[in-house]
Amino acid sequence: MSCTRSKLVGARFFSAGLQAELWLAGDRGKLPSKEDLSSPRDYVGHGAHTLSTAGGSLVRGAGAFGHGTGVAAGGAPRARVAAYKACYAAGCSDVDVLAAVLAAVADGVHVLSLSLGPEEASDYLSDPIAIGTFFAAQSGVAVVCSTGNSGPRPGTVTNVAPWMFTVGASTMDRDFPAYVTFGGSLTIQGQSLGASTLPLGQAYPIVSGENANAANQPTSNSSLCLAGSLDPAKVTGKIVVCVRGENGRVEKGLVVKQAGGVGMVLCNDAGSGDSVVADPHLVAAAHCSYSQCARLFNYLHSTDNPLGYISATDASFGVKPAPAMADFSSRGPNAVTPQILKPDITAPGVGVIAAYSGAVSPTDLPFDDRRGVPYNIMSGTSMSCPHVAGIVGLLRTKYPSWSPAMIKSAIMTTATTVANDGNPIQDDTGAEATPFSYGSGHVNPVEALDPGLVYDTTLADYTNFLCSLKLTHNPVQDLQVSLPVGLPNLLVNLSVTANLLLPLFNAAGEPCACSQGPYGRPEDMNYPSIAVPCLSGSTTARRRLRNVGAPGKYRVTVTEPAGVKVTVAPDELGFGVGEEKEFTVKLDVADAEAASNYAFGSIVWSDANGSNAYGSGMSKAHRVRSPIVVKTKCG
Repeated sequence: MSCTRSKLVGARFFSAGLQAELWLAGDRGKLPSKEDLSSPRDYVGHGAHTLSTAGGSLVRGAGAFGHGTGVAAGGAPRARVAAYKACYAAGCSDVDVLAAVLAAVADGVHVLSLSLGPEEASDYLSDPIAIGTFFAAQSGVAVVCSTGNSGPRPGTVTNVAPWMFTVGASTMDRDFPAYVTFGGSLTIQGQSLGASTLPLGQAYPIVSGENANAANQPTSNSSLCLAGSLDPAKVTGKIVVCVRGENGRVEKGLVVKQAGGVGMVLCNDAGSGDSVVADPHLVAAAHCSYSQCARLFNYLHSTDNPLGYISATDASFGVKPAPAMADFSSRGPNAVTPQILKPDITAPGVGVIAAYSGAVSPTDLPFDDRRGVPYNIMSGTSMSCPHVAGIVGLLRTKYPSWSPAMIKSAIMTTATTVANDGNPIQDDTGAEATPFSYGSGHVNPVEALDPGLVYDTTLADYTNFLCSLKLTHNPVQDLQVSLPVGLPNLLVNLSVTANLLLPLFNAAGEPCACSQGPYGRPEDMNYPSIAVPCLSGSTTARRRLRNVGAPGKYRVTVTEPAGVKVTVAPDELGFGVGEEKEFTVKLDVADAEAASNYAFGSIVWSDANGSNAYGSGMSKAHRVRSPIVVKTKCG
């Protein structure tokens, strides 16, 4: 496999929304924070982390706080990378992100890695970022975006436009274990990157934060270990058990340390479930799941003299099951057009080690301003997005003639839905995950190098899709109205560029208007997945597959969603070199109740005889898989 020379761009994710106040030079009452400086220096750390994940060079001896030490490399380690600043201390504004996207396209990037997004998905033609990334897609630029960090609630996925490659977050087979031993022989496991470890075998008193409240502090505050809530007389020399919520996880450890505590057990509440995070704590600490902590709380309630200690080890590999979906990863369905399944795919986004800015502390908290690290560990869909962006960069170099949609299809249709224990990928609760969590599955970059067949979504397909939505407003007018008064000069001229953002073309490549229709239905767009959110009786979706391998014959295998009969016609396709063939997928309701609240299936095209993979002379069978999502109850 050749190394890539593609160019990528990274950015910051803000789950709190893209609308933000701008700091203007005319505001003389205060100075800007470092984040507001017009400087290439990363004063947050997020940008360095995401960009190095996508295109960082190979570095030996990299690790986070002595954990997980090894060779670090980005997904496309020889890529030329660029970062465009679009976010400031107050957040990210639509127009700043739009300006950054347009500037990157003008500079000739091949891949946009956008670890940012709105709080909620919005109409494509009233969202300047969706408009800008459509312009990027029209210009041949692949756009990779985070799905959002608002999971596990359904319908929270953002960046849902079909020209965006939307990435969820899942775990790896590596974690950073920390153990809490109590009652002599009872042990529970959590995670931590805490710099200090209490001496093995030396037991310390353990106290619940609820029972260590300071005077005039309610137990509801002390149980959470909020600032000033703990009584030093009750905490000094002890391990304190704090409940997750309200203040930051690392900040709780600082509260314990300031009150004289020697360690902290951070326990999830019921709402946080079993999802735990390895943080660079300021005291010996272990972040444990709700179910694990239930054993600890039972022990605390059963004795008057609870004792225990905290210990940690280096990174643990071969963890099973993995991958599993992160609880924070935003879920489908697509709230704008449910006929387009989102997210598209999932990738590693939990406990990711990557380069970090030396201008900021590893926790990005004001009380932790004396620690500087070259590498840090972070979690979020911001971290999973650049994993896929790097893979896109590699494919872009290996197949320079492929469109962004072909690269996207190669990655989606070769993804896996099986964890390393041989069972289906799980949600954080242990339940079987669905395409609303992982899209087509977990990314498998080696398989994506030789997909066999791809779905090529063309500009004509996007035109038909947008016209099929029967939108009534003018996106250019909406964009110009939304621009804030007194906005500083941008790097691009929006009054000119806005008129170029959304030209629609017919199959002949000529400009057209939606009034020239008909344009079919959204579910007919040539996408690598199939979603029908309001199936009544019967419907048929149309798709096209292009051969990007050797000539061959493919047959289809169907896994039917519960309550739905699926018929693919034809069920066999023969391809010459570069040939494209059409087929239909007919969906008939067999049991409306069984599919009333979404049912899931798939179709898989495979060539029985394999083909010449990688030009090596070795035969390899292809599996081109597309998920199917169906719901019979409308609304």
